[in-house]
Order: sequence, then structure tokens, then C-alpha cells
Amino acid sequence: MENLSDHLNNLRKNYRDVFLQCSREVNQLVYSMKPEGLSGEIFDEYSENSEGKIWQDSVITAIQELLYKDLNNGFSKIKRYYSESSCIGCGACCKLACSEFSPVELENKAQNGDVFAQQFIQTFVPYSGVDEVEKIFPEYLKMLIDNNESGYYFYHCPRVTKDNRCPDYENRPQICRDFPDNPLAFLPLSCGFMDWKLKSEHISLKLNAESEIINFYINKIKGLYEE
Repeated sequence: MENLSDHLNNLRKNYRDVFLQCSREVNQLVYSMKPEGLSGEIFDEYSENSEGKIWQDSVITAIQELLYKDLNNGFSKIKRYYSESSCIGCGACCKLACSEFSPVELENKAQNGDVFAQQFIQTFVPYSGVDEVEKIFPEYLKMLIDNNESGYYFYHCPRVTKDNRCPDYENRPQICRDFPDNPLAFLPLSCGFMDWKLKSEHISLKLNAESEIINFYINKIKGLYEE
């Protein structure tokens, strides 16, 4: 794999390409359903029970069904690819967790009932500096620096052993059991789920783009009739 900065740029480019393709496909579906002779557009406001309003209602149903079908198919593939990979004990996920939230913010979220934050602060403690982070995953830190990214906090599990083992593996928290749960997350080359990530990236990009586009259509149409 190319360095992470290149990979990030490629992800952004690929998402733009996928987004444009999905947009064309959804638009084609929408206008294939347009009643013959109707002069209005999909985001025009129509009177109740008119051809235009019936068209809009039919479009909402159709694109919701499309999204539901594609999400099911996509997640099934991602899940299958996930089952074909396994942890090889590189220890990277135990020794480096990155969050946009500071320790104080995570504590506040946990006190307000955020289950993920509760598990996170029970599992990870903050690093005092970036020196240790650079030892664990230097490519990731370089990517953040190259892209002028800031506002991130780095954490680690203080219980992981020197040979990258969890001393209470059978009782590890759900956030550890679920990792990695996003094919678009950056993983070190040593991670046993790298093959899963590479196989699932395009699927995840397409599902994200399609969800964004379809939800835009639905919200835009429904918004026309909200008082």
C-alpha cells in the first residue's frame, strides 16, 4: 500500500467518483419513474393527489427500497470478508487509539450516559506526548502532520503485555471485540484485518455515497410539504 497520505487522497478521489456515479444512477431511476407528459421536476411542489405528488411519493418508496437492498447486500459482503480475516496480535489497536475527544470530554460524555465513552475511558488512558505514538504507528502520525490535521488525542491500553496480549481477553470490552468496525479506518500494514479493509473499502464508499444522496432526495421532497 502507498503511504497513508497518498491513500487518504485516493480515498477522497474515489469517493468523489463513486458519489458522482451514484448520483447519476439515482437521478436516472427518479426520472425513469416520471409520468409521461408531466412538465414539473422532482423538487417542485405539487398539489395533493396530483401526478407530480404521486410521482414523488413513488420515488421515495423506490429509493428507500433501493437503499435498504444495497445496505443489506453491502453489509453482508463486508461481514463475510471480515469473517475471512482475524487478529494476528500486532497490538497496534491496543497501543494506539485515536479520538477527537479529550480525556475531559470523554469523561463528560461517559457521565452523560454515552456507552462508548464509558467503555473507552475504562480501557484506555492518554499518552503524555506523541513520541510513543510515532513508535507504534509512524505512518498515521505522518499523515496527520502532512494534512495539517490537529485536534486529535492519542490513548493506549495500559494492560496490554509486552508480547501484545490482553491479560483479560475473554472479558475484553465490546469496543475491543468490535474493532475494526469501519473499512475506511486507517490500519497499520501489520493488522490482520488489512485484507478485509482493502476488499471492503469500495463497498463502504458506495454505501456512504448512496445513503447521502438518497437521504438528500427524501428530505428535500418531504421538506416541500412541511409547514
